[in-house]
Amino acid sequence: MASLISGYNYDIFISYRQKDNKHDGWVTEFVNQLKGELEATFKEDISIYFDENPSDGLLETHSVDKSLEGKLKCLIFIPIISQTYCDPKSYAWQHEFCAFNTLAREDQFGRDIKLSSGNVASRILPIKIHDLDPDDKALLENEMGGVLRSIEFIYKEAGVNRPLKPNDDAKENLNKTHYINQVNKVANAVKEIITALKKQSQHLEEVAKQDLKLNPTLKKNLIKKIVAGSLITLALIILGFLFIPTLFKSSEQLEKSIAVLPFINDSPDDNEENTPFINGLMEEILINLQAIKEFRVPGRTSVEKYRNDPQKSIPEIARELGVNYIVEGSCQKYGNTLRLRVQLIKATGKEDHLWANSYQQEIKETKDVFAIQSQIAKAIATELEAVITPREIQKIEKTPSANLEAYDAYLKGLFFYEKDLSAETPKAISWFKEAIRLDSSFSMPWTYLSMCYWRSATTADSPQFKEAKLANIRALDLDPESGIALVNMAEILDNEYNFEAAEEKIKQALKSDPENQYVLRNAGRLYTKLGKGDESISYCNQALQNDPNNPTALYYLAYAYFYAGRLQEARTVVTKSHELEYKELSTLYYQILLEEGNFERIIKEPSYEGNNEAGNVAIAASNFALGYKNKAEEQCSNLKERKMRAYWIAFIYAFGNESDKVYEWLDKSYNLKEKEFTFIGVDPAFKKFRADPKFKQLVQKLKFPV
Repeated sequence: MASLISGYNYDIFISYRQKDNKHDGWVTEFVNQLKGELEATFKEDISIYFDENPSDGLLETHSVDKSLEGKLKCLIFIPIISQTYCDPKSYAWQHEFCAFNTLAREDQFGRDIKLSSGNVASRILPIKIHDLDPDDKALLENEMGGVLRSIEFIYKEAGVNRPLKPNDDAKENLNKTHYINQVNKVANAVKEIITALKKQSQHLEEVAKQDLKLNPTLKKNLIKKIVAGSLITLALIILGFLFIPTLFKSSEQLEKSIAVLPFINDSPDDNEENTPFINGLMEEILINLQAIKEFRVPGRTSVEKYRNDPQKSIPEIARELGVNYIVEGSCQKYGNTLRLRVQLIKATGKEDHLWANSYQQEIKETKDVFAIQSQIAKAIATELEAVITPREIQKIEKTPSANLEAYDAYLKGLFFYEKDLSAETPKAISWFKEAIRLDSSFSMPWTYLSMCYWRSATTADSPQFKEAKLANIRALDLDPESGIALVNMAEILDNEYNFEAAEEKIKQALKSDPENQYVLRNAGRLYTKLGKGDESISYCNQALQNDPNNPTALYYLAYAYFYAGRLQEARTVVTKSHELEYKELSTLYYQILLEEGNFERIIKEPSYEGNNEAGNVAIAASNFALGYKNKAEEQCSNLKERKMRAYWIAFIYAFGNESDKVYEWLDKSYNLKEKEFTFIGVDPAFKKFRADPKFKQLVQKLKFPV
């Protein structure tokens, strides 16, 4: 059967290792399913070359290359990538995969083609049926000249790595993929590629027809005109470059906005041993790029959601993140040997691979790792013609610890800390302590150890809070200009009701690290408590410019709007947070409803996802507001028995005008130094008490700066 496009023998060539079909006929089954799916996708019949016999009956006396060349003259090449496929000595690799890659690059369309969507796709469409060994993946990517992009048919459970089958339950598969859906994705990808090839083919035919219509005389005249026109154009260009250089500058240069996608872990074992290191490597490259003032680089949280989303194209990701360039990489780590491949892609307009490099390094000292990270940042800056100041170079080249084991322990601690789960905090603490044991002068483990303790402390009198303060004092002794450590100290000081000193630390952090979104969002948090709504909203929005989906920054912005009395804007942020599956704002959801007077709704619909205790507080407050005092008192008693914090008990009584009980529980909250009490000056739940001298006296104890 001929191809849809003249000059080609088949539409699709399917390449595989015989051993992958011999056991259970997986490849045959896939081909049959694909044929059926293609019939439902295309109006025309699609021709597929699929050889069920080894070597297509070729003998030693036959020329393999010449015999296969005709069959390889196809539009799309589909290799079935298995644990055995990537073998330079194998028939399929040598005579099919590599041969097609060479042929496609040289034919009229080229190997990589532009789709109607504007994205670029390869005519090699890999079907992956196993997770690959790192060496095999590197072999594939070296041959293709880029990161492997495939449609996966892999069934995963703990200790399982096999091809996905039609009857596999997607719920039990860690990849959550359905066999028939994956077949459908292949058919749709084939349709996109063939549609683009047909359009390009029609364009080439139209050009050829126009050439044929020209008679010899016209052709000669046309050639003369072209030559004359070319000479005139060349002369104008030379004059333009000599005398009017500004005409040749782009009227609108691309903003140097770069997203660093999570690196693919190609290590033999994707476990807690190598994952923290590779995540840390990617994050340090991101931080180095953020240190260059000319660059705008989204934070780690905003790019993290693309870690397990291979179906999204580079232009789509760039569009969603609002950037013009993408950095992506893959990394392998065997013991102390590191193999890293990184590339820079222009993602807007025509997708273009601007720069790529591979690094292989025996990691003996931390400077070996940081040298690679700084080289990558500098190479990207050079490619995009960005100027790096001496101060920025100093930041990029800084090695935080000379002890490799200490740095490795720190990265493992960071891995567990960033899970943001109370169950993982003890693991994070353990690794940070190990890093400190190995290098007590390494400031970052001290900083994050402080953050772990602060995260688990509910009051300023708790042992965890005291540990947090001691660790952070040590961190600042070691690195007085650390923006993160300065912010942490500000949080500790405001929980001790020392707001003047807290504001001073925030100002130091903003001066030391003005672009750091962690510093910016926490500046917003403090200014919210101080009643400076415009400043708090501004700092939170600045933080979100560099990390638009950061849950904590969204959390602080929502509260900044709420405490500034801008309820609709607060609700908008809560809605966005919920859509992004960040549930931290469930408490604020109820606070907004209470402030709006939606008491009946709270009682009827106490099912908002997230913190159930927040809902219980809101229901009790609503019952007080509606006059159901006995019901409210009963609910309040239940919350007291469950050790609900004193501040929230006072909050509930505020809706029942129970002033004596409000002050009783606020006094308890003040004496316990609960974190929530620091919002007393701006919380609208207590607005009816603000003119009361007793309330004023309580607020004055906090010594808010004027």
